[in-house]
Amino acid sequence: MKKIYSLLIVTLVLSSCGADKKMSVEDIIASGNLEQIRQKKSELDASAQEISAQLKQLELEIKKLDPQERVPLITSFKAKEAVFNHFVELQGSVNTKQNLVIYPEFSGTLTRVYVKEGQKVVKGQKLAKIDDGGLGQQLAQLQIQADLAKTTFERQERLWNQKIGSEIQYLQAKSTYEAQQRAANQLQQQVGKTVVRAPFSGTIDDVITEQGSVVAQGQSQLFRIVNLRDMYIETDVPERYISNITPGKDVQVEFPILGKKVDAKVRQAGNFINPANRTFKIEVAVSNKDKTIKPNLTAKLKINDYKNEKAILIPQSIISENAEGQQYVYIVTDKVENKAKAKRVIIETGKTQGDDIEVLSGLENGTEIIDEGARSVKDGQQVKIQAVE
Repeated sequence: MKKIYSLLIVTLVLSSCGADKKMSVEDIIASGNLEQIRQKKSELDASAQEISAQLKQLELEIKKLDPQERVPLITSFKAKEAVFNHFVELQGSVNTKQNLVIYPEFSGTLTRVYVKEGQKVVKGQKLAKIDDGGLGQQLAQLQIQADLAKTTFERQERLWNQKIGSEIQYLQAKSTYEAQQRAANQLQQQVGKTVVRAPFSGTIDDVITEQGSVVAQGQSQLFRIVNLRDMYIETDVPERYISNITPGKDVQVEFPILGKKVDAKVRQAGNFINPANRTFKIEVAVSNKDKTIKPNLTAKLKINDYKNEKAILIPQSIISENAEGQQYVYIVTDKVENKAKAKRVIIETGKTQGDDIEVLSGLENGTEIIDEGARSVKDGQQVKIQAVE
């Protein structure tokens, strides 16, 4: 090849000299004649283009005739066992068990509101007071009657224990006392409903009804109370994962809006398949110590549904398929230095993750697999292995 290039260069020089025997390139340059210099350059450019075309023809013919030039150049890598984790990627919404709108249990005028938006409250704390409509006075009268009935019963009981008086008198006093006490207790419960209390500890997120408004039992919204400690993400999972996504599975949670990632676990997996979309619900508990995670926030989930401690992974791009639908790759055999043979191997694949795919059978740990050039070689063909820098 080098001899051919040298011969062509000599030919170019001789032809240029023959084209102008009177004046050499040096003479033309020394003359300072711009027109002659341009003419000479044009002649040399034309000769160079012709020689370049001839070189390309010669290179193609050499590749056809020289066996060494027809050997495909490939790269390879060795299969290695590695831990393979497969993830199902889903999207969910943040929720909390303690996100509640409080309704009144009593109808009347909202006479007092004790809290404001953003205020932290504890379970059982008074939030508001509703006018009882005179029930408080009725309760006071009933309590007086109940106290009198209690005194009468206690005296009658002492007499009965001393065998004084009749049994019927004792039983009547007891019955009257118990009836009066039950009536007072029932009315006490009704009066207790006029006080609105916090059902759990949390923060008053919204004061919906202002003081002085008339509210209706079970209909008027008073407050929204939220506790951001017990947060979880709820999402729908396709039914084909019902045996793989179970409580305790690892989950990588990302909140794109917050730029935050946390590790979590599946807390609960539903047992009901929604017939409308063939999915089941799961809950993923998330820690929220800094209280930056809010209800209804969008979250991206990567759930680890499968793990193989000794998996062989290869790029999907090197896999081909034959007419029978079988997948195959080429491996390196009979290797001597950087020369070898390509051998077709049928494989069975499993799950994919990104650009890699799991090989279930057909390849062993340490097998040298053809990477670049895998789609241009044939079974049994000689190949030349290029070192990867």
